[in-house]
Amino acid sequence: MKAMVVEQPAPIESDPLKAIEVDLPEPARGEIRVQIKTCGVCRTDLHVAEGDLPPRHPRIIPGHEAVGIVDKRGSGAARFRQGDRVGIAWLRETCGVCIYCSRGRENLCMSARFTGYDHDGGYAEYAVVREDFAYRLPDTIADEEAAPLLCAGIIGFRAIKRAEIKPGATVGLYGFGGSAHLALQVLKYWGCRVFVMSRGGEHQSLARELGAEWIGKADEWPPAPLDAAILFAPAGDLVLPALEALDRGGILAVAGIYLSPIPPLDYEKHLFYEKELRSVTANTRADGEEFLKIAGEIPIRPKTVAFGLGEANVALKMLKHDQIKGAGVLRIS
Repeated sequence: MKAMVVEQPAPIESDPLKAIEVDLPEPARGEIRVQIKTCGVCRTDLHVAEGDLPPRHPRIIPGHEAVGIVDKRGSGAARFRQGDRVGIAWLRETCGVCIYCSRGRENLCMSARFTGYDHDGGYAEYAVVREDFAYRLPDTIADEEAAPLLCAGIIGFRAIKRAEIKPGATVGLYGFGGSAHLALQVLKYWGCRVFVMSRGGEHQSLARELGAEWIGKADEWPPAPLDAAILFAPAGDLVLPALEALDRGGILAVAGIYLSPIPPLDYEKHLFYEKELRSVTANTRADGEEFLKIAGEIPIRPKTVAFGLGEANVALKMLKHDQIKGAGVLRIS
């Protein structure tokens, strides 16, 4: 089968993803093989390609926002039928028995493994996944639009939960790309006031199209104190203005898997009055199921830009330089 692989991480400008032919994967017990139709292009893929996330294999197929149909089932796999449409997301497997898994916080499992990092992902014509970690997808959302929901959407929703955002809240979004433009649609569905702080003109125009009440520069002061904020940009220096913009008791959730260094905090300006700074680490399957249900009800309409499988380097370059309005998606088959 055709696949795009990372053998030696390097700056994306040097095209580290290579097109190769690899053997068709075979599903093990409890696994399904999925014929991939589309796969979202995520910033985590960029971190894998460039080595911000240290390599765990000499060669890896990135991609963890994969949408396709069940092509083959391994022994004991009975959750899906052949031909069912499913999604493959970042969280690939957990131990299921540790203290984190038993408390419903499987995203913190020390034995967690991830798609497109520990196991080959969706930048290929086929991929295998444990059937209990695959998702059914809303019928109201097409393949290309469903792909970004599987990481950008789920992680944005996890950040919403970590920030304890309630319907009607005043919320600030710092950085506005693939994940933030999906989170905004959930927040608007809940009747929230949403302010967007973003450096990119294309991103600002998309935020305006989707109903943000106010849009400013990345470090600009919003027009009202924030009940909560989410930092989507991988820029640690934005933690300070985001914390400062919070109202008393407000929470800032950092949604990225990677963040540049955070400058020193001033306790009185940034944390006093019970403000909180929280990280977001992957997601649980329960988060994914809850989000996909809401996404189908709204229904969420991701803004996507399509690329061919062989254009994965181009897509990641554009992502790195904030040139994709919405979310990039690879058309596989």
